[in-house]
Amino acid sequence: MLKSLLSFATAAGLALSVLATPYVASADDLETIKAAGEFKFANSGAYPPFSFVDDSNQTVGFDVDIGNEIAKRLGVKGTGLSTAWDGIIAGLLAGKYDSVIGSMTITPEREKAVDFVGPYYKSGRGVFVLDGSEVKSIDDLKDKTIGVTLGETHEKWARERGGWEIRTYKGLPELFLELKAGRIQAMIVDAVPVSIAIKETGEKFTKLDVPEFAGTEDKIGIAIRKGNPELKAAMQKALDDMMADGTYEAIAMKWIGSDIR
Repeated sequence: MLKSLLSFATAAGLALSVLATPYVASADDLETIKAAGEFKFANSGAYPPFSFVDDSNQTVGFDVDIGNEIAKRLGVKGTGLSTAWDGIIAGLLAGKYDSVIGSMTITPEREKAVDFVGPYYKSGRGVFVLDGSEVKSIDDLKDKTIGVTLGETHEKWARERGGWEIRTYKGLPELFLELKAGRIQAMIVDAVPVSIAIKETGEKFTKLDVPEFAGTEDKIGIAIRKGNPELKAAMQKALDDMMADGTYEAIAMKWIGSDIR
């Protein structure tokens, strides 16, 4: 369990100084969760189809269903909470929720701050432009403006590669709007949700062929606070059982249309 103030760099390259009241627990978080009868998990709420707000103003999606199913298998109620992505680890360390089930890439930087359950799916980076754009390759983006989600690993990659202007946003809905409005010429994001949007809602985006992305799939995990081996083991068992009994595949087919583990 982290019991001191923590300063860390997120894997997206955004330096965060986490100055919060230390989270202190007298026992493994699993005991606390079961005593409360509630498992609270966080997501951005701005990453369809993994987490987004529906017409009834409820946060739904693949990650939400995974979180609720894990809670069920822990024998408690699941409560999904949405928060800004760039502060989501800070909120976990401050004890605002028990876990982050929000499509978080497992990276060495993040593993210094939190433990991970999983991975529970794999994803790959994609560069998307508007259909008919003059941009035909990633080299054509030199000196142009690209959009990324603040705090994602794609932001770190884009800053390290350089050669373009970078604008940051809260999530995919904003990126979609900015690309359509011409305020950015491309967006660098996880390929899965954008490909789904193209297929299911007719979004007019084209994915660029980027050879350097080949073989660079990200492993996506579930973050919990360090020092909780019992909670980690219980959540891993719940996830493994879901994958073995068909529940995981059913959730994936519902939201993604394919098994993405």
